[in-house]
Amino acid sequence: MTWQLYLALSFVMFMEYAIWGAWFPVLAARLFGPLKMSGKQTGLIYATLPLACIVFPLLAGWLADKHLNTEWILIVAHFAGAVLLFLAARKTTFKGLFVVMLLYSVFYAATLPLVNSMMFHHLAKVCADEAAVDAASGKIFLWAPVAWALVGYFLTGWRWKFKTGEQGRDCLYFAAALSLIMAVGCIFMPETPPPPPSPDVVQAPIAETIKMLGDINFLVFVVVSMIIAGLMQFYFQGTARFMQDIGVKNRNVPASMAIAQAVQAIATFFLLGVCLNSLGYKWTLAVGAGCWLLLYVIYIGTKERRLIVPAQALHGLAYVFFIIGGQIYAKSVASKDILSTMQALMFAATTGLGLLLGTQFAGVVMDKFKKEEKFQWRQIFMVPAGVALVCILVFVLLFKARTS
Repeated sequence: MTWQLYLALSFVMFMEYAIWGAWFPVLAARLFGPLKMSGKQTGLIYATLPLACIVFPLLAGWLADKHLNTEWILIVAHFAGAVLLFLAARKTTFKGLFVVMLLYSVFYAATLPLVNSMMFHHLAKVCADEAAVDAASGKIFLWAPVAWALVGYFLTGWRWKFKTGEQGRDCLYFAAALSLIMAVGCIFMPETPPPPPSPDVVQAPIAETIKMLGDINFLVFVVVSMIIAGLMQFYFQGTARFMQDIGVKNRNVPASMAIAQAVQAIATFFLLGVCLNSLGYKWTLAVGAGCWLLLYVIYIGTKERRLIVPAQALHGLAYVFFIIGGQIYAKSVASKDILSTMQALMFAATTGLGLLLGTQFAGVVMDKFKKEEKFQWRQIFMVPAGVALVCILVFVLLFKARTS
């Protein structure tokens, strides 16, 4: 792999997740705080991206596999996203913000699988075998958590300097600027056309991909991935407010949560390939899910800041071993003719249906365990901990995969 290709692929990976990381972890504090929204309303705002991810990644994957160059889909979607994020920052009512964020999510959701498929497309052309692609992809995937960490620290510094943390709309303006940079940068990306038609694939890419769910082993993988991903909403919707309630200052929350992304970057570079080769897909994924379980157990057991803040590292490890590991596993079982659509299926199942159900579930649970405007965090986090434990047991018992 040339350094030019590495920089190009790293750029799109970095920017894709910088945009997401600029607003997603901290917007809930604005919704619960200055905008005075309920847990249900906050859940609905956070549901806009999962709702869009059910359909639009598959549509974008189909377009990229059949009709349009991937880079042009990214250009149009991110330019539209920049405009919509700017508008979202100016909305103060639930209805107005929900509509704009839903429109934004339609465009952003379409881009999520394409960054992965673009990377796998170009790495397949320059790497000797699948193991080499897995190793090289880890060095590019690491820029996703680096992006989340850096935008978290930047936003913290911005709030220290300009005192914008109380209103919290700065995260949306920041994401809008990053979206514009991404759109411009994609103009200079290497050409990524649809693959030539294969005589072995007689169905449309979406139908061919969905047909794989007939394999019980793959179905278990997708269903467990969907549920575990949904439980992340307890982390995203709860952690920022939980930290504030135990005494972490609002302006320090983004940097505290960004510990997860710093650890994620290190683990992606140094540990992911090692775990996939030594543990195989099954146990790498199980370890990842176990890290989330342990994080929720810590949330249940203590309110000590000296434990809660470092425990954010567990979210980073979980994301590497379960989410990224799952994306690599999905790539390994997909043919090149459905590469974009397979990545889209995983985003539709996890970031789509999984997070959609998770937002609603987390919102209902948070409202149920809220008394006199105070959240009962121990009871709240016992729910995802229990569900995660059941999912891990089911996965370990039923899932079978090759070792790497």
